[in-house]
Amino acid sequence: MTYTTLCKQLTDRNVGLIAVSKTKPVQQIATLYGLGQRDFGENRVQELTEKYEKLPDDIRWHMIGHLQTNKVKYILPFIYMIHSVDRMDLYKTIEREAVKAQKNIKILLQFYIAKEETKFGLSESEGEDLMTYHFDHKCPYIEICGVMGMASFTDNQNQIRGEFQKLKQIFETIKFRWFSEDEHFKELSMGMSGDYMIAIEEGSTIVRIGSLLFGDRNH
Repeated sequence: MTYTTLCKQLTDRNVGLIAVSKTKPVQQIATLYGLGQRDFGENRVQELTEKYEKLPDDIRWHMIGHLQTNKVKYILPFIYMIHSVDRMDLYKTIEREAVKAQKNIKILLQFYIAKEETKFGLSESEGEDLMTYHFDHKCPYIEICGVMGMASFTDNQNQIRGEFQKLKQIFETIKFRWFSEDEHFKELSMGMSGDYMIAIEEGSTIVRIGSLLFGDRNH
């Protein structure tokens, strides 16, 4: 699939695209940038910072991988959004670094919806605890924009659809309880190259596409 075809498909459905550029060389990212893509997703801090230094300043970088607390300070000065806030100590670290830098930071709460032990994410009760902490402390620099999740890596489309439906239900519950009058809480980030159409059918507002755009991952 070409970038142009994918963009039209997503634009028609009002869905945002993050080009997952992890392991891909700067030249390939620059090519997509030249076609108009501005949102790119990385999962390793060192690779992300190296690419940030070599590519145009108006790229919106998204951290989509598991993030260690001791690495937050390296990406906070330039990151556009952290999708993978999957535990309380990471939230508190982002909060502390954002206050220190006096910089607004957009985050998504990552929930565990897959039937795979290798996936990360908050449970619903952990999400409840995090939301309570967020509103009790009222950090002015943290903006929770929505939720993120990854479905199981399986050919069972009914299972994938059910997991996306679960994340949509989590999103709607949080929206109703905590953000009913907050227009910023609107993102449901789910769907990748192999399952993005199912995700869109189930309400995704952001998809993270790598191999469809760049080809198979380089290790």
